[in-house]
Amino acid sequence: MPPPAKRENLLVNLLCNIAIPSLILAKASTPERLGPVVGLIVALAFPVSYGIWDFAKRKQANFISILGFASVLLTGGLGLTEVDRFWFAVKEAAVPALIGLAVWISMYTSRPLVRQFLFNDQVLDVAKIEEQLQEKGRVKTFDALLKSSTYLLVLSFALSACLNFGLARWLLQSPTGTPEFNAELGKMNALSWPVIVLPTMVIMIFALWRLVSGITRLTGLKFEEMIHAEHVKKD
Repeated sequence: MPPPAKRENLLVNLLCNIAIPSLILAKASTPERLGPVVGLIVALAFPVSYGIWDFAKRKQANFISILGFASVLLTGGLGLTEVDRFWFAVKEAAVPALIGLAVWISMYTSRPLVRQFLFNDQVLDVAKIEEQLQEKGRVKTFDALLKSSTYLLVLSFALSACLNFGLARWLLQSPTGTPEFNAELGKMNALSWPVIVLPTMVIMIFALWRLVSGITRLTGLKFEEMIHAEHVKKD
C-alpha cells in the first residue's frame, strides 16, 4: 500500500498565499521602498512559488494558492491603474463571493467543493466513513447532510463578502496610489481577522460540528474512529 500523502501545513499555506503578500502590498509597495510594480511582482512570487512547490510535493493544485494569486493580482493591478476606491471594495467582496458561488455550483457536480473544505481526507478517514454509510444504507441521508453543510459554507462566504465590502468602504478613504491609501489598506488587512474571519469561522466550525455529529449518528463511529490514526493523540 503506498504511503499516505503528506499533510499540508495550513499555517505556512496562509502565510505564503495571503498574509505575506498582503503585507508587502500594504507596507513595501510605496515609492520609497520597492515601488508599486516591483512590490506587486514580489507579492505575487509568494503564492506562485508556494503553489508550484506544493504541486510538486503533493501532485494536487492548491486552491488557496490560486485564490491568493488572483487576489494579489487584482489588488496590485487596481493600485497600479489608480481606479476609484469603490472598485477595491468590489474586489474585496468578489473573492469570497466567487468562492461561495463556486461551492454552491459544485454541489451539482461529481466533485463538490464542500469535500475539500469540510469532508476531506486530510483529517477525516473518508474511506472508512463511506464504507460504514454503505453498510448501513445511509448514503442518501448523508448526501442530504452534506448538502445542508454546503449551504452553511456558502452562507459563511456570503457573510465574508458583505463584511469585506463594508470594511473596505469604511476604511479606504484616500486616493489610490498614495502612502495614505497603502496605510489604510494595511489597516484593513489587519482588521479583517477580527471583523471578518472570526464570524465566518464560527459558521464554518458550526457546519463542521454539525457534519461530524451527523456522521456519528449515521455510522456509529466515534470521533477518534473517523479521523486518521496519526491525528489521534496517543497515551
